[in-house]
Amino acid sequence: MVYVLEDGERDSRILLVKQVLPPVKAGSYTSGMSVALITGSAGLVGSEAVEFLAERGFDVVGIDNDMRRSFFGPEASTEWNRDRLVRQWGPRYRHHDIDIRDKDRVAEVFRHYGNQIELIIHAAAQPSHDWAARDPHADFSINAVGTLVMLESMRLYAPNAAFVFCSTNKVYGDRPNDLPLIEQPTRWEIEPSHPFQAGIDETMSIDASKHSLFGASKVAADILVQEYGRYFGCRTAVFRGGCLTGPRHAGTELHGFLSYLVKCTVTGTPYRVHGYGGKQVRDNIHSRDLVAAFFAFFENPRSSEVYNIGGGRASNCSLAEAITQAQDIVGKQLDWTYQPVNREGDHLWWISDMGKFRLHYPTWQPSYTIPGIIREIYETNVDRWNRDRTAAHPTN
Repeated sequence: MVYVLEDGERDSRILLVKQVLPPVKAGSYTSGMSVALITGSAGLVGSEAVEFLAERGFDVVGIDNDMRRSFFGPEASTEWNRDRLVRQWGPRYRHHDIDIRDKDRVAEVFRHYGNQIELIIHAAAQPSHDWAARDPHADFSINAVGTLVMLESMRLYAPNAAFVFCSTNKVYGDRPNDLPLIEQPTRWEIEPSHPFQAGIDETMSIDASKHSLFGASKVAADILVQEYGRYFGCRTAVFRGGCLTGPRHAGTELHGFLSYLVKCTVTGTPYRVHGYGGKQVRDNIHSRDLVAAFFAFFENPRSSEVYNIGGGRASNCSLAEAITQAQDIVGKQLDWTYQPVNREGDHLWWISDMGKFRLHYPTWQPSYTIPGIIREIYETNVDRWNRDRTAAHPTN
């Protein structure tokens, strides 16, 4: 295999698979190891998956071209996380700087590893419904067309692989806002007698609701993943996530609320609360628990399954509650202001019911709750955030 340094790379230890792979017939990869292919491999979920699977002896192939920098600016770049993975895992991790919409280069990777690919985790996406409205063509091409590129390459070159897709609860649009909700001092809650009191399950309709353009592009991808299971018999699963979080999240104002909230508390960056009195509720699942769910599916894969996945009743908070907990853990007050207009299509209350997934995979048990997640985000990132702040605003 040919490796070259990324253009302008500062650390000579960082090797990236940049251009053309040598011609290798499908299925002829000879490491003797199982191969896992992960898109968005330098992001929150992708990087967690790299570590989880490398620890278990997989050779991991990552695809990530740091589009998050393009979406949200330099502060959201995942380059630091990519470099960390390559340093940490060496030859166990191979990074490809490829756009998932580039079907020829994606197919080239699939052809090279062929049937050695046993697991595909498709975590790359444009993740913000606010950003999607700025460039609908880019949003749809990344989320929907990019997913099609991945599915078709799997079908042609690694048809026996398990395919995991990171979908979103935004496929339900704003339908959750029709639920009977009760305003409480720090949060909204659902009526105790409602069937969704334990959380929203997969029976909620995705029709006749406002999805945002981001939600619409993810719906298209979601259905494609299901269809490659039903039509072609591929082993596919859709995981419709609530808020996905963890210490490797490059949170920004437009995406990654818990990480961004803690960062703002640490650095003194002003934070804006958008509507609903700050009482909007989200469940939050740690990326490690999420990847463990993916691995449970891989060990006993099914076809065309759809699972709601999140923190559920054990790990959820309102925005107001998250602010209080972050301030307590960081030991500083957050500089926040309130904007009375909520984001378009934003959920007032979301808690996932994971009953279906637990029924299929009863050994899976999440291990994180909100306080532990906030503390880990803080302890993992505080030094880097403070260094970045000092570098950006040096004292004279």
